[in-house]
Amino acid sequence: MPRKPLAAAPALLLVLVSLWEVCAARRDASAVPDDAAWDAAAKVVRAGYRPGDLIVFAPDWVDPVGRLHLGDLIPVDMAGRMDGARYGRIWELSIRGAHAADVAGLAPVFAGDEDGVTVRRFERTPAVVVTDFASQLAAPGMVKSDGAHPTLELAEVGFAPRRCVQVTPVPGHPTRIAFAQVQLGTELVGAVGLADVFTRRDIRAPGQLAVEIGGKVVATVRPGVDDGWVRFAATTTPGLADVAFVASADAPQRLICFAAEARR
Repeated sequence: MPRKPLAAAPALLLVLVSLWEVCAARRDASAVPDDAAWDAAAKVVRAGYRPGDLIVFAPDWVDPVGRLHLGDLIPVDMAGRMDGARYGRIWELSIRGAHAADVAGLAPVFAGDEDGVTVRRFERTPAVVVTDFASQLAAPGMVKSDGAHPTLELAEVGFAPRRCVQVTPVPGHPTRIAFAQVQLGTELVGAVGLADVFTRRDIRAPGQLAVEIGGKVVATVRPGVDDGWVRFAATTTPGLADVAFVASADAPQRLICFAAEARR
């Protein structure tokens, strides 16, 4: 008995989908810039680079490739930065039309393309930092901790390196990290997240960080395991003030990492 045309439709559709996937895979592979393109893009950056320039890559997953070509211009503190606000010149190397969060809202003063790697340079007035709380952690007599001992770490938070104050509070017993009489500007800006991908996998409970100025809570953040690096900010009055960061968690081994800056 002759086979009806409709009976063969599913098989034909499967063949067409398979052919489309093969073509799409080949197209995507060819759309990824090769080493020669990245070498050319790196040369553009090096030709105009100035010490202190920030170099970023987009999308995030291309970061290891970018560092392979320009990693010598990205020191550890820059790689683990809280954000890009303190940098006046930023180089962005990107593919597939992506943009880095550090250049959001900025217009490039230079843009070029090297076989699929887009190079842009941005310039703006950098933020003036009057107090970096992570750096103050090592200052004698400046910090008092009530609870778990805080440490300065280069930690993985949200699959990115972060230079931060890390603390693991005991469940039900918040850790208060107090900075006595530090200089404030017009804004206190910070970010917090949960460190270590394996701990986040095994322990799903969130953490919490409260920020106090002069004994008054000005910000509270409750980062979860999928939230990454969560920003917070509070308006401040310039001058000296006592500042405290209170970390708490309901689960054990909750690695809370934060960074904060007082900016003019």
